Amino acid sequence: MLYLDIFIAFLRSGLLCFGGGPASIPFVRKEAVEIYKWMNDEEFAEIVAIGNTLPGPINTKMAGYIGYKVGGISGALAALVGAVIPTAVLMIILMTILRHFAHEPWARGMSSAMVPVVGVMLGIVTWQFLVIAAKGLGWPITLAHIIVIAALIFVVPHPAIILAGLFLWALVGQGIYERFFPPRASKKEPGEDEKS
Repeated sequence: MLYLDIFIAFLRSGLLCFGGGPASIPFVRKEAVEIYKWMNDEEFAEIVAIGNTLPGPINTKMAGYIGYKVGGISGALAALVGAVIPTAVLMIILMTILRHFAHEPWARGMSSAMVPVVGVMLGIVTWQFLVIAAKGLGWPITLAHIIVIAALIFVVPHPAIILAGLFLWALVGQGIYERFFPPRASKKEPGEDEKS
């Protein structure tokens, strides 16, 4: 049953996520966090963050990792088959059909109508990630990150450079910060020494 659950979870998320890529994130979250409860929001946010730093489609990376976490190598295979094969077959069928009706207005309108839907879903996931980040960092630091990253997006030639910088900051930044701004020693309450 476990492998069937893994397969169905990624089959459902793969078949329902119009737009693919980042648009699949809310669907995978629904399955992994809410329906099957294989992980919590914080762990899911970490998976998405790490997955976005690696090459390739995010949906297959999430499927591989979550499937492996839940069911080992067989779970990873079940998740990848559920995520990739059905949607690849549907893509071939749909594109073949649409090619024959490319001149029809409904065919052009079908793909255009999905753009705002995908945008709203990405906005919801973005807000959820901001809330998770603020729990760990606090809102002032989270907002500072947003401002700096938004400014860098227009200056840095590739987003991978920003991600590499964030990883470097995560590895050494806290140590540098504490060197210049050492944590304050907590003040002892009167009579605390007597209690111990």
